[in-house]
Amino acid sequence: MSREGVDHALGTLRDERERIAASLLELDGHHGNRLLKGARLGGETWRRWDAAQNRLAMLWRLFDAYQRVLEEAAEVRGRSSRPDAATLVELTGMLSGTSVEVPDGEIPLQSRTLLGPQARRVTLDEAVALMSEAFEFVAAEIAAIDAAWTELLPPLEEAEETWRETARLAHALDGTRHPELDRLGRELTALGRLVRTDPLSLVRDGRVDTSRLDRVTSVLASLRGELAGVARLRDGYEEQIAPIAAFIREVEDTERRAAETYAAVLEKIESPMLPEPARDLGAGLRDRLTALERLREAGRWVEMAGRVAELEQAAADALERARNDLRLSAGLLERRGELRGRLEAYRAKAARLGLAEDETLTRLYGEARDVLWTAPCDLRGGTVAVAEYQRALRACETETGTPR
Repeated sequence: MSREGVDHALGTLRDERERIAASLLELDGHHGNRLLKGARLGGETWRRWDAAQNRLAMLWRLFDAYQRVLEEAAEVRGRSSRPDAATLVELTGMLSGTSVEVPDGEIPLQSRTLLGPQARRVTLDEAVALMSEAFEFVAAEIAAIDAAWTELLPPLEEAEETWRETARLAHALDGTRHPELDRLGRELTALGRLVRTDPLSLVRDGRVDTSRLDRVTSVLASLRGELAGVARLRDGYEEQIAPIAAFIREVEDTERRAAETYAAVLEKIESPMLPEPARDLGAGLRDRLTALERLREAGRWVEMAGRVAELEQAAADALERARNDLRLSAGLLERRGELRGRLEAYRAKAARLGLAEDETLTRLYGEARDVLWTAPCDLRGGTVAVAEYQRALRACETETGTPR
């Protein structure tokens, strides 16, 4: 190489060394790298980080060897402003020959002997290629672990804080342990250990698998919502229990009316074929309401919340049953009233048509009235009697030519 070629090569290599040094320092100061250095790792993450650390250590050693060659070349060049031919030959060998000794860790097994690895030397360009390959490997591993942590740690920490808040709420409500909350706590502890020590074990095909954390978070959110509802019940018990008490009173009133109507049906309707209405529905609900008061006095709010929900549903079911009983009994009495009304309407129509004195109609009306106004009333016979009167009225209209 000429003097000018040497000077140009040295300048280019110095710039290259500065860029390499800057990249190595940036890698060393990377957030993920700093976290990894202080972390207690395990499993797949530890295996890959251990391999990355070995490559990184080799990278620094190779960079030191690379720098030493440049420094020695600069020192040789600085001995004279006009180097002689021997010096130029020496510089040419340093700058373009195999002047960089590769660290032991990078010497393959086939190049080693029983006495140790045989020295391997490469050019400055080859040293840069080796460093680039190692840098890319280390950077990729750090980035992979950091990306997994970035995606997993925030939701994990949020779930852990939610669990602590929920645990405090559960303790404040009744002071007892909550089995489901304890189970979630154990699950979060195990999951937290895995995320913090081996996040790469949760990476599948390049994507972070958050399904396990998502399930825990979902169940925890549901449980927290339930406990928040318990807290609202505790803080506003009177307001929340009042509608249930009113519901129970309505059940009792409907049950009473159903019983009274059923008794009236038995007295006024012949062979009603009705099931006996339910009894003591309201009394049972009121006993359960009293039991809630005992839970309230004992401060067992979590248990009480479940009982309140059950009582609400039971009251709704009881009211529907009482209403159905009332509808069945009242329906028969309404049917009798409907038949009576229809009979009187047909009789009024006969009077308007001038048929009030018709013997057949008078007889049929008397028969129908006897059935419908006799207790107990034969509804089936009454229905037939009203129909007979209606048919006779229509026949009279047809015979007289009177419009219907």
